[in-house]
Amino acid sequence: MTREKLRIGLFGYGCVGQGLHDVLNSSNGFKADIVKICVKDRAKKRRIPMTNFTYDKNDILNDPSINLVVELIDDAAEAFSIVSTAMKSGKNVVSANKMMVAKHFKELVELQKKYNVSLLYEASAGASIPIIRNLEEYYDNELLYSLRGILNGTTNYILTKMHNEGIPYSEALKGAQEKGFAESDPTLDVEGWDAKYKLCIITGHAYGLFLDPEEVFHYGINKVSEFDVKYAREKGFKIKLVPYVGKTNDNTITSFVLPRFISPDKYLYNVDNEYNGVIAEAAFADKQFFCGKGAGGHATGSAVLSDISANSYGYRYEYKKYQQGTVSNYTRQHKIEIYLRYNDEKEKDLFGFEEVSEYFCGRFYKYVIGVVNLEKLYSLRKQLPLLDVFIVNTGRKINSQKGADKEIQEEQI
Repeated sequence: MTREKLRIGLFGYGCVGQGLHDVLNSSNGFKADIVKICVKDRAKKRRIPMTNFTYDKNDILNDPSINLVVELIDDAAEAFSIVSTAMKSGKNVVSANKMMVAKHFKELVELQKKYNVSLLYEASAGASIPIIRNLEEYYDNELLYSLRGILNGTTNYILTKMHNEGIPYSEALKGAQEKGFAESDPTLDVEGWDAKYKLCIITGHAYGLFLDPEEVFHYGINKVSEFDVKYAREKGFKIKLVPYVGKTNDNTITSFVLPRFISPDKYLYNVDNEYNGVIAEAAFADKQFFCGKGAGGHATGSAVLSDISANSYGYRYEYKKYQQGTVSNYTRQHKIEIYLRYNDEKEKDLFGFEEVSEYFCGRFYKYVIGVVNLEKLYSLRKQLPLLDVFIVNTGRKINSQKGADKEIQEEQI
């Protein structure tokens, strides 16, 4: 198949935009012209001549010679405006904006079909890990039991530093910011929003269900304490932020984002610092593990470059699981065992524990381990940021969980 000559209009020249520029210039055998770069900060000094830049998005969107728009900005609402306008103009698009894709997933899929264009966004879900392409091609007709993993390099770096060096959360976060792994406002990362948006994107390709992010429970690491890390270490665990999606029966799935205890015999145990890891468990391929850098301009830029290259061959996502109608329902009626560190007994009672296997009450800390319903956690989602608690999924198999043994056993992998 012959490659189309690409003339690129690039939106954004931050960490990822510059990373893309570097990997594109270093790529052998593949050349594409970046015709113009649109940025918003007129005062910011750039490392390349200012003649490469514009401050008017229409200089790119209305240029008929530009046949590929690459969107790498932070503003999800503006990103959707740019991407949708470009597609309506017949331009193919590559994006790394996970919030934009997750919030407008179904609409973006329909725009691609209506205007006969391609939108590729590999970099939005796993940085350097090609998980979307694998779901689209390798697992296109495979029954997937579950997908889970580490999808946020910022939180993984923070938790690694806390575990390995015994430093407090605030110090580990500061280190992540100094290395460029965390933004000055780290809310999207540390509160679990970023991981949830990525999980929603993966779910669309794995199961063909386009979830509203607001319907998916997420909980981050910003309340983690040195006590929690010490407890995990004494038990032989590490704490990782782990998004999960999996089948509960033939046509229903559930999903959530929670910190999780990981034991040394698990794939994710040695995925440290800014690295990401994804585990796919399928009916025929069994378990497969993907690992790669999850933060940094060059890692993400490499995924963007892969999409640019694929676009030059006319590649498009086919959304095969969506076409097949693999899954039709989503549920939060799913039991999980959690570790809850708390101070106030009234706050503990909010969680509605159905079983309790361990309880500790000390002078400064209290914790309980027991079974709760995911629906109960979801009902508390607006209260949780105000509570002095920290929640961890223990990962323990729940024997009373409805579903096939295979679907239950994923909790142990």
